[in-house]
Order: sequence, then structure tokens, then C-alpha cells
Amino acid sequence: MIRRLRSLLGKMGLERAAADDPPDGRQLAAAALLVEVATVDARFDAEERARILAIVRDRFSLGGDAAEALLAAARAKVDGSTQLYAVTTAIRNGFTYEERVALMESLWEVVYADGRADPFEDQLMRRIGGLICVTDRDRGQARKRAQRRRA
Repeated sequence: MIRRLRSLLGKMGLERAAADDPPDGRQLAAAALLVEVATVDARFDAEERARILAIVRDRFSLGGDAAEALLAAARAKVDGSTQLYAVTTAIRNGFTYEERVALMESLWEVVYADGRADPFEDQLMRRIGGLICVTDRDRGQARKRAQRRRA
């Protein structure tokens, strides 16, 4: 139970030493949001999965096995939850504003992994931006940066 509480509250370190360590709370919260965005349109395709793995490897300096383990934990968290509140609260409290904007950009990259933004994805991104306290302006700029990279 203590491990679970620590996981929910999040640790401040960005790197994990080994793939069999429990995921860092911040990493798990971010990965769960990435999975939530990828699955909101009822599809989780190979492009979205690959994009999420690339993002978590890059942002958190994880190896392949550690990234896969984080993705599996994030999918389990999303499958077992019906609310974004716990995840977004962990991100709002554990990430700086700049890190939250960078996360929004990563979320947009997942949205555009299949080449388009579904209306459900767009609505979810507005909700997430509000819940993690990213301004509409910064959310829009993050979207444009993700679109430019996709093009």
C-alpha cells in the first residue's frame, strides 16, 4: 500500500535504473495521459503505440524494456480508471509549467500519429489542458509545433 501511495504522489526523479523497478509516479501519470489520448477514439494503433514509446524513451531517458514496462503500466492504469482527476492532479503538482506544456506537445504528437485529430481527441485535449493548468494559448502553440513536426 505504501508503494502504491508513493507511486500516486510521484517521485521527482526522471530516470529509472532498471526495467523491473516500479514506474516513477510522474512518468506513469504522463504515460497514462498519452495512452488516454491515444485510446479516446476507440483505436490504439501501431503508430500511436510507437509514438508513445518514442516519447517516453526520449523524455524520461528510458531503455526499450523500461519504456515497454511503463507503457504496460500506463495501459493498466487507464483501463482501471474512469477519471482523469488523479492523473492530472499528479501532473499538475509534479511538473513545472514548462514540463506541462511540453507534455501537451507530446500529447498532440500522439493525437496526430494517425494523421488527423478526431473530435473526441480534440475535446479531451481541451479538458486535459484545463485540468493541468496550461493556458489555451500555450496549448494551441503546442498543437501547432506538433503539427509542424508531423508535416
